[in-house]
Amino acid sequence: MCSGYSIVPSEEESARAASSFEQMRVLVADEFSIKEGFLDHNIPTFYVVLAPESKNAFLRLMKRLDTIGFIPFLREEEGKYVLRVVNKPPVKPSRIHINLLLFLATIGTTLLTGYLISPSWVNPIIGAVTFAFSLLAVLGVHELSHKFAANKHGIEATAPYFIPGPPPPIGIGTFGAVIQQKSLAPNKDALFDLGFSGPLMGFVVAVIVTIIGILMSLTTYEVPPGTQSLPSPIFLFFLLQILVNTGFLQVGQSILLHPVAVAGWVGMFVTVINLIPAGMLDGGHAIRGLLGRRASNVLPIIVIMVLLVLNFDYYWLIAMLAFFFSMQIHPGPLDDVSKLTTSRKIAAILLVVVFILCIAPDPYFL
Repeated sequence: MCSGYSIVPSEEESARAASSFEQMRVLVADEFSIKEGFLDHNIPTFYVVLAPESKNAFLRLMKRLDTIGFIPFLREEEGKYVLRVVNKPPVKPSRIHINLLLFLATIGTTLLTGYLISPSWVNPIIGAVTFAFSLLAVLGVHELSHKFAANKHGIEATAPYFIPGPPPPIGIGTFGAVIQQKSLAPNKDALFDLGFSGPLMGFVVAVIVTIIGILMSLTTYEVPPGTQSLPSPIFLFFLLQILVNTGFLQVGQSILLHPVAVAGWVGMFVTVINLIPAGMLDGGHAIRGLLGRRASNVLPIIVIMVLLVLNFDYYWLIAMLAFFFSMQIHPGPLDDVSKLTTSRKIAAILLVVVFILCIAPDPYFL
């Protein structure tokens, strides 16, 4: 048996909607010039005129509405700027004990992974501790950067959830970490910052970890039989050129990676995954803020096709992940009309550089 509802509002609902509409009209009129206002399915809706200060006007309106339990949406529809005001959905309280339990579990799985991947010339206890610490540092800085960006822009978000994973030969001890958004970004600037902050800072830590790990690794002219190979990020190619020029590495030598260097490699692989311009991934946030809704829907398809054409196992994995995340439509920011600042458009180039440095064009034997 299903319960139903009437699509015709009662007198009480109509009166409440009318009262709410007048209140919303006054608040909106304080910040925007209203061309027309009406109730659309009991939702206060306004056609507004944008001005040079409309981005800040929207932020002020958003804060005033938040105090009385409402949120605004600003969209462009058929050449008109439409501002709607809806009830703010309830936010579930965070359960920090779950974050803690998952973090402790991830410490355990990454310690086990570090122990298992430690080569014969590394004390497995030291290998376990250094691998786990290094990898969790990359993931932790990545997610905390998201959290700080969210707090800066007033986006409600959880603490990081670290996700434990299986150890080798199945996995690497973790599936990464995430924070959960509980509210939408106020505008494209905030959305871009949310997507930009994590990969950039995570990459910086991954670079430091990789350099330290390479310096702790062994060089050899003969790779032991059965040694596993990993795709080599472009950054590592440049790093090896520097090591050859400085005499640390001789031409023809290979590097047997210390577990810390492996943690740096994992950090770069995670960065590549996160920068895929699809759905709610970091790259999806950045592209949605930079290029808008249409481009964010089309670009994942282009990326997937390019990855499939490359026809390496490494890229097929990324293509599958891109397809999976592209199935989730990005909701966009509350203000989907105001433009991204010029400085952020320039910063987007930095994200492209990070992505290129972390991608692995061909295998490198370790």
